[in-house]
Amino acid sequence: MAYELESSLLVPASPMTVYRLVSDVTRTGEWSEQTYLVQWDGDDHGEGATFTGHNRTPDREWSTISTVVTALPGEEFAWSVGDAGVIWGYRMRPSPEGTLLTEFTRFGPRAEVVFSQRFGEDAARQIEIRRQAAVGGMPVTLSRISELLAS
Repeated sequence: MAYELESSLLVPASPMTVYRLVSDVTRTGEWSEQTYLVQWDGDDHGEGATFTGHNRTPDREWSTISTVVTALPGEEFAWSVGDAGVIWGYRMRPSPEGTLLTEFTRFGPRAEVVFSQRFGEDAARQIEIRRQAAVGGMPVTLSRISELLAS
């Protein structure tokens, strides 16, 4: 049930410009398929900082607390979501045409345990719902980020 996924797109901006956008989690609602509002939980925005994300799909609405696990300007910004520790993030690699931006997620063994405890026999289905949402959502997210960077 564990999985790792990623999707990449060449975007029209420098790695530092891309980093400044994607690390401003308060703007996530401008590109996310599910997250409509994010607020920092304090003044620190580097590694170890936390933020609360508010999410919705047609089936449900929920909030999560995430912790920044990587904050390398111009290279990578990543966070761990809630007690399941699902990792989400962005990697930036310079390109002559801009930046190769990669969105990634890792749903690991800890998340499997948390989902099994939370959903019981329905855990595998719940995990697959999230995996499919990521597969479909990441290209849309990257396209929206690219449009913001081009404007």
